[in-house]
Amino acid sequence: MSPKMTITDRLFTIRYKSDDAPHLKIKDEWLCANCETQNCTYICPANVYEWNSAQFKLNVSHENCLECGTCRIACLHSNIEWKYTLGGRGIAYRYG
Repeated sequence: MSPKMTITDRLFTIRYKSDDAPHLKIKDEWLCANCETQNCTYICPANVYEWNSAQFKLNVSHENCLECGTCRIACLHSNIEWKYTLGGRGIAYRYG
């Protein structure tokens, strides 16, 4: 029996081939700055979204994205633009 993997261990089993342009984009930063819940900052399993208090803005690390789409469902304002990556780009899993 193989040992149980943590989410952090599992995140190391993926590879991301970056596209020229990010596939995630915040449509209106004002909405994020005034969002009461900021669901994206805690619901994303890969910690793609992080609130930067000093700059008063949402940082998006698209290269960490697992392409699960959870952020689009969790955003109360539908403020996340999510595009499919070009063929051969995006996430690839090393293990089945």
